Amino acid sequence: MADASAERRETGSGLLAWVFGWCLRLTFWLVLALVVALVLYRFVPVPSTLMLGRWLTLRPVEREWVPLERISPNLIRAVIASEDQRFCSHRGVDWVELNAVMEDEDGPSRGASTLTMQTAKNVFLWPGRSYIRKGLEIPLAMVSDLAWGKPRVIEVYLNVAEWGEGLFGAEAAAQHYFRKSAARLTPVEAARLAGALPNPILRNPGKPSRALQSASGRVLRRMGQLGSLGNCALPG
Repeated sequence: MADASAERRETGSGLLAWVFGWCLRLTFWLVLALVVALVLYRFVPVPSTLMLGRWLTLRPVEREWVPLERISPNLIRAVIASEDQRFCSHRGVDWVELNAVMEDEDGPSRGASTLTMQTAKNVFLWPGRSYIRKGLEIPLAMVSDLAWGKPRVIEVYLNVAEWGEGLFGAEAAAQHYFRKSAARLTPVEAARLAGALPNPILRNPGKPSRALQSASGRVLRRMGQLGSLGNCALPG
């Protein structure tokens, strides 16, 4: 009996050691893959996980990658004004806004995702909401901000953002809704696109509802208040 018990303990210990070793190896390869992706995505067109999911399920994707120089400064400033007004002053995570949300007595009633966090989510993580995903967004956003810099973060964001069913990126959105290139977007058109981002499936920038008109009006006002605070993302 003693020999059998000892054998079972040894078997259990061996299994735990194998699982632990396997987890370490998996973690190593995941970190290595992330580092490679961060370096590679600094220079090449980047897909989002939503786009990859559509390709894998044979659903259409409409996206034309364009460099930041071919995207109107109006749209760059509009998304900053709408989504992340402190974009140029934080390092990927807006700790002021995040702390305010976490300290809300009624519990988190709004998001605190920066543009960098949204970019990290779109490129590296899965859709949907969970504390696990949010916890991963924070370090990924900080690393992305350091590795890519502000202009590249905005460039990636504006090329992977969803603006309709299967419609991704500023160029495809500008062509679809306004029949023009992203470089020629007016402030009003840019504000409509930015105002549609919280609900891109239901909001049509080409035929704005009253709700979208109201949202785009708020974006325009914030663009006027932004001043030079959004210039860090403009192409040099």
